[in-house]
Amino acid sequence: MQKSFKYYDIILAVFAAVLLISNLAGTKLIAFGPITTDGGAVLFPLAYILGDILTEIYGYKYARRAIWTAFGIMLLAVAAFTVVRYMPPAPEYTAQTSYEAVLGFFPRIVAASLAAFLTGSFLNSFVLAKLKVKTKGKKLWLRLIGSTFVGEFFDTVVFALVAFGGILQGTGMLVYILIGWLFKTGVEVVCLPITYRVIAKMKQIEKVDTYDDKTDFTPFRVDLD
Repeated sequence: MQKSFKYYDIILAVFAAVLLISNLAGTKLIAFGPITTDGGAVLFPLAYILGDILTEIYGYKYARRAIWTAFGIMLLAVAAFTVVRYMPPAPEYTAQTSYEAVLGFFPRIVAASLAAFLTGSFLNSFVLAKLKVKTKGKKLWLRLIGSTFVGEFFDTVVFALVAFGGILQGTGMLVYILIGWLFKTGVEVVCLPITYRVIAKMKQIEKVDTYDDKTDFTPFRVDLD
């Protein structure tokens, strides 16, 4: 019988919302002097923090379900924005060019994000679940930082190459990847005290602390039970 959790659905909803908002913000490149990143970097690190919370508390199975749910929502957003883009604008609507300039690029951003998100998020959850068994539930800081270090690296590389390949080149692309990876991982480190408290409190509320020593890296299986 499936266990009923008090806050899993809320965390899942926020997790999916963060991904959607980050991808919309990610259509804009931001420059701080020689440093180039995208608008998604403002909020996206929170997705990994939430992913860590889901895996640490509920286990890899429930984290995987959340990842696939967020994936489905992103596909729905792409379909909706694309259909609206090609529908004839009303005579009073004068922002078609602006709509296409921002949301016309959205499908490429989403394609990049989904590829990166699936790769990075599943690796993040998998590494965290495995480290929890290896450390026997100790050294939470190592599990959180280690899993994010791996997940964010692959996430950033895949996203950069798919989203901005041909736009950013050479040194610009390498700097973008390096800055993005270090920034996202750095956010995880800075937020560790908060993450610690949230995880401890949620374990107390949900009365669960999942250990899964049979975790398989099978991201393409969807658990419905």
